[in-house]
Amino acid sequence: MNKIYVVGIGPGAYEQMTVKAVRAIEMSQVIVGYTVYTDLLKKEFPDKDYRNTPMRQEVERCRMAYEEAAAGKKVAMVCSGDAGIYGMAGLMYEVGTEYPQVELEIIPGVTAALGGAAVLGAPLGHDCCMISLSDLLTPWEQIEKRIVAAALADFVICLYNPSSKKRSDYLQKACHLMLSYKGEDTVCGIVKNIAREGESMEILSLQELKDAKADMFSTVFIGNCKTRVIDGKMITPRGYQYERE
Repeated sequence: MNKIYVVGIGPGAYEQMTVKAVRAIEMSQVIVGYTVYTDLLKKEFPDKDYRNTPMRQEVERCRMAYEEAAAGKKVAMVCSGDAGIYGMAGLMYEVGTEYPQVELEIIPGVTAALGGAAVLGAPLGHDCCMISLSDLLTPWEQIEKRIVAAALADFVICLYNPSSKKRSDYLQKACHLMLSYKGEDTVCGIVKNIAREGESMEILSLQELKDAKADMFSTVFIGNCKTRVIDGKMITPRGYQYERE
């Protein structure tokens, strides 16, 4: 049976790809993906046949991968982070009903929440959730409900796609919603360009986050009521009993 690997390539750096992801790409002849993500692979895998589509052509990208596999090629559909978290895995299964002769194998990867958390310290040490602020596929009204529910439950919240040119005030709107349930001094963090050139991190309060700048290459973390700063790092305790000697 023909096969496609749906591969999460991690946040950007080759060193943060899983061994299984590297092997799947090495075994593939054709690499299909969004242009930004395939460009990240060309240095380490220069001999592959790359096929790209821009944003908003995800269905066409899936069919491209299936057509290559149906023709007998070994194919990897690549996604940043993890293929199943805001990635292409689900859509690949949906489109795959048109290609019953092609098998899928999902290869997990390091998603931005995990890659960014490692840069900040340990912000995801307790119950947490991920919410995308992009309303391209989800109505803002539904996003608002999820933000409020997560804030009310005092989850550590990781925000994907916090801002763009068309959504320049969405992070501010999200902060206003959370400030109704979380304190102004709640510890927050922003990580930009995770595992890529220009990586940076900042720790700030929820009140300060409201006026902070972020973009589509930023991941934002909002702590819970126990999150604190230790040695310049954002830490959410798990709750283990610990006393300083």
